[in-house]
Amino acid sequence: MSSTTPPATTANDPLGYGFAVGGAILFSTKGIFIKLAYGEGVSTEMLLSLRMLVALPVYLVVMLTILRREPRLRGLLTPRLVLASMAVGILGYYISSYLDFLGLNFVSAQYERLVLFTYPFFVLLFGVWFFGDRMVWRVVPAMLVSYAGLLVIFGWNLAINPDGLVTGTLLVLGSAITFALYQHLAKRQMLVLGSALFTCIGMSTAAVAGIAQNLILAGPASYGALSPEVWAYGLALGLLGTVLPSFLMNAGMARIGARATSSTAAFGPLVTIVIAVWVLGEPFTPYHALGTALVLAGSVLFSRAERRARQASG
Repeated sequence: MSSTTPPATTANDPLGYGFAVGGAILFSTKGIFIKLAYGEGVSTEMLLSLRMLVALPVYLVVMLTILRREPRLRGLLTPRLVLASMAVGILGYYISSYLDFLGLNFVSAQYERLVLFTYPFFVLLFGVWFFGDRMVWRVVPAMLVSYAGLLVIFGWNLAINPDGLVTGTLLVLGSAITFALYQHLAKRQMLVLGSALFTCIGMSTAAVAGIAQNLILAGPASYGALSPEVWAYGLALGLLGTVLPSFLMNAGMARIGARATSSTAAFGPLVTIVIAVWVLGEPFTPYHALGTALVLAGSVLFSRAERRARQASG
């Protein structure tokens, strides 16, 4: 199917859900690689730029390939549409990512993933507030269950290691909010450009912004001082934690919509917890188990409530 004619959004698309789940799982590795790189003493700005240095060539090659194979797309690239896609890309892949990277200086990879996991709630709220979606009140109890789980883990961290906890939580929450807004805005660009071309434009713009930030702050010579381990983490972060999941997530979003895509995020925290405990040696206490169970239970209830609401209205 041509990128100019994306498939109609449907909640019953196994391939769309498969793309979204695969993207969620790969995105969940991001916090692990970031934590490993921080252990090598790398700065937030440097690490974000390494991620973008790896990702940028891939997106540029894919974009040029798409435009060469589908000349009709070139006519769609009006200055207004390109600038809008660039702005949405900066919101979702630069601002949101930078807030998340900063937050991981203060909180664990497990907790970061659970806080990010609340973004489906913001997707719902922004849809109602700004994009004409109907409010589904039956999802409110599910949202409260998930936030109760976050409060359990937040309380444990506050008692054990409170330093920077509030700052880290607010930064990661800001990342979740901006990413939720990005999902709504990105969907509208994809309807015109297709998911692949939009992803390339948005990510390339965000990559240039991330690289430019580090060049301004640290200068070109800073890259020469990096260890092979940091470069390896940057490579993994760029490919496994950025390129592949971004295409998968946006392909899923184009097929099943922002709300349904956000409901597949449950796989992310589970994968992150397993890897964080195994690789990073992060603690997993009964409080973590209870909090995680509540967050995931809230997500399941949220998805079921939305599905029933769609069936009732359909």
